[in-house]
Amino acid sequence: MSRRETLRVETSQPKARLDKFLQEHFPETSRGTFQRLIENGDVQVGGEQTKATHHPRAGEAITIEWPEPIAAEALPEDIPLEILFEDNDLLVLNKSAGLVVHPAAGHDTGTLVNALLHHCNGQLSGIGGVARPGIVHRLDKDTSGCIVVAKNDTAHLALSVQFAERTTTKIYHALVCGQPSKPKHTVKEPLARHPVHRKKIAITPNGREAHTDFRVLEKLNHSALMESTLHTGRTHQIRVHLQHLGCPVVGDAVYGGRPARAFTQATGYTAPRQMLHAFSLGFDHPSSSKRLTLESPFPEDFSKAMDFLKIR
Repeated sequence: MSRRETLRVETSQPKARLDKFLQEHFPETSRGTFQRLIENGDVQVGGEQTKATHHPRAGEAITIEWPEPIAAEALPEDIPLEILFEDNDLLVLNKSAGLVVHPAAGHDTGTLVNALLHHCNGQLSGIGGVARPGIVHRLDKDTSGCIVVAKNDTAHLALSVQFAERTTTKIYHALVCGQPSKPKHTVKEPLARHPVHRKKIAITPNGREAHTDFRVLEKLNHSALMESTLHTGRTHQIRVHLQHLGCPVVGDAVYGGRPARAFTQATGYTAPRQMLHAFSLGFDHPSSSKRLTLESPFPEDFSKAMDFLKIR
């Protein structure tokens, strides 16, 4: 089923095209996509079809009929995996940085799901649909570390309940810009989608509850290795909470800001990605109820960054 959304123009845009105006309001959608929607009549101004070159005027109501996305079935691909644990119900992996978890726009192949379909010979839970078989939770593309995958629906449901009820243990390690003012911090700041930059998350009073505990593991050159314990699982939670502390993740192009620029200037180090690693994951096994805690070693780029930033 399609979804309709209406946007009212607050100020006339005599020099702006309709397609560019919409892309600025919905940055996660490409300008080319809006051009196709306008051409197909899925974008209307004042109830009438128009052109991409239309200049939005104050008071106009722009209606967008978003088409229902069609999930493409992922195909098996022989991609190497670092497996920390595996049995008939699940497997826990050390996901490499740069690996997208499931197919999405711009990432139809080369994902973790494609690799899992090959490794498991199709034996994955179907609750996530054809595009996300086996996927119980996810990590950002540039975050490395522990991720659990379900091989059957029973395991998937049991694991999902544990994540929802917060009985899992999720510990991350991060290299941060600067050094925190105290060895331990607790951040309880609610998070929601940024009101303007829709690809970002921001602290907002009306956001969803978010709780992270931090402690410094090692002081480094104009930086530190920090342990982050997640008590909730919001999008970009650790990254935004560390930004709030004034110590964003090293290499975080979205939330780094001024501290990141100061860090690079002081150390001369430029990270290849955001230096965030899902170090440990604990949960009860769906069949045996035995508590499992898996740890994933640092990838090579993380270890090299640590060596570079050691205080000599």
